[in-house]
Amino acid sequence: MSVRRVIPLTLGWEDLPKTVSVLGADPTERLLEPVPAVLLQVDDGWLLLDTGLNPALVRDPVLYRRFHGHGIEAVLPPGDGDPLEQALEEVGLALEQVSVVALSHLHNDHAGGVRHFAGRDVPVHVQRRELDYGLNAPHPEPERHGIFRVDFDDPRLQWAVADGDVEIAPGVTALLTAGHTPGHQSFMVDLEGGGGFVFAFDAADLQENIDDEKPVGGSVGVPPEATLAPLLRLKALAREKGYRLVPGHDPHVWPALTEELRDT
Repeated sequence: MSVRRVIPLTLGWEDLPKTVSVLGADPTERLLEPVPAVLLQVDDGWLLLDTGLNPALVRDPVLYRRFHGHGIEAVLPPGDGDPLEQALEEVGLALEQVSVVALSHLHNDHAGGVRHFAGRDVPVHVQRRELDYGLNAPHPEPERHGIFRVDFDDPRLQWAVADGDVEIAPGVTALLTAGHTPGHQSFMVDLEGGGGFVFAFDAADLQENIDDEKPVGGSVGVPPEATLAPLLRLKALAREKGYRLVPGHDPHVWPALTEELRDT
């Protein structure tokens, strides 16, 4: 059994220094990077990888100053709707059709929409060490690293925690790629009919990280250089399987992939 359809989503953008994505980049260079999510059609419905930003923390001026605007500027899609609901509607789906969620990590641009699944019978897959850090690390350390507890601290969420690599649905494997955050995970997707993808998410923000084997610029608990080893593991796995390795925030690769898969 494998994945029938892959739909990349863009849930906003972030205007940020390139040094956030590539260690040692020109500190004066800025990029407008997409906020990614991925819909996967599996046997039991739709699986959602990541959930984007929490729009309340972006639209309210007081909350924006509290949580954003410290060198990384959050940008929501046009309109006043919820970015995740809006993106699902654009591809003909509704929140109620999402039966499984998996978070690559708890950064605000990936976990800000998980609140939609609180109180619903929807498992939310995450690495144990990621959730433990987000809920139990001394305040305000996680927030200084862009992890906002208000996004995901809800007892009604149905957490499905893992300790390492695990198959979360037929054809979808979560791969522990810790470094960027304590329990960051990437995802390998096996496609029906053959082939597949390895979605790096923030184990590799840009194609440059992959091609030139450069560490990402942000890490928690380890030096940024330590984020290279998980990326090299993903490269080796993708090469072995013959799958495409997709960076998480590349402003050219992500829109091109979205267009390529639009009608497949």
